[in-house]
Amino acid sequence: MLGLATLAGRAVSATPPPALVLLGIVSVQLGASVAKQMFAVAGSLGVVAMRLVFAAVVLLVVWRPSVRTLRTLRADRRLLTVVLGYGAVLAGMNMAFYQALARIPQGVAVTVEFLGPLSVALLGSRRWLDALWAALAAAGVLLLTEDGGAVRWTGVAFALLAAACWASYILLGAALGRRTTDGQGLAVAMAFGGLFAAPLGVAQAGATLLRPEVLAAGLAVALLSSVVPYSLELEALRRIPPRVFGVLMSLEPAVAALAGLVVLGEALAPTQWLAICCVVVASIGATRGAR
Repeated sequence: MLGLATLAGRAVSATPPPALVLLGIVSVQLGASVAKQMFAVAGSLGVVAMRLVFAAVVLLVVWRPSVRTLRTLRADRRLLTVVLGYGAVLAGMNMAFYQALARIPQGVAVTVEFLGPLSVALLGSRRWLDALWAALAAAGVLLLTEDGGAVRWTGVAFALLAAACWASYILLGAALGRRTTDGQGLAVAMAFGGLFAAPLGVAQAGATLLRPEVLAAGLAVALLSSVVPYSLELEALRRIPPRVFGVLMSLEPAVAALAGLVVLGEALAPTQWLAICCVVVASIGATRGAR
């Protein structure tokens, strides 16, 4: 397994950072589509618990955090805060997003959630165009929800909570990438996130989580939605500035809408596609000008 991790690490290191980000985007959106199909069986919290726990197990086996790493975490309070904060944000982001995903289409949920990284870009820039990008993004969100009712707005509220967590994830992910040189910190953070989410998932899904077909689907979601994209994004953040990362991530809403259409059959109205384009353009414009 260690040899496999070494080969994978070399392959990732040889891949250009933009390609890493794009591969992560496709992987996480396919994982979200598979996860949504599981909600009727295991519930959104049950799927989150399986996703994080399986992801933590895989990363712990692959990276095998050493005793020295654990001692460093214990001695370095700042690093420990970053790792634990990263794990808590991962758990919170996934729980909020899956609650939104259970109520609104995948493309809509991801587009609203994308206000998180867009906010990071806007806060890092001081140009007069920032107001234009913010207004364009707000117009996009309004177009997405113009025909919404109570349930739709509940989903939007959860997506906004996920957006706040996503913004924190970008900042903490950059800090974790700067303070670590491999995936050991990510493995420990994912384990903490799994411990945080597991009791809630068990309370909702119960013995359903022990069914073989449910466990297999949960492992697939973990690999697609957590292990692959988070590892790729963490490596990309080590090699490119956060603002460049944000420009590449601007494609996420469009990929989410396509995944929802192809995998889940969620057809969006023309105004909703226009709304997604507004948010994507606003994100690219704001992120390119961020310092």
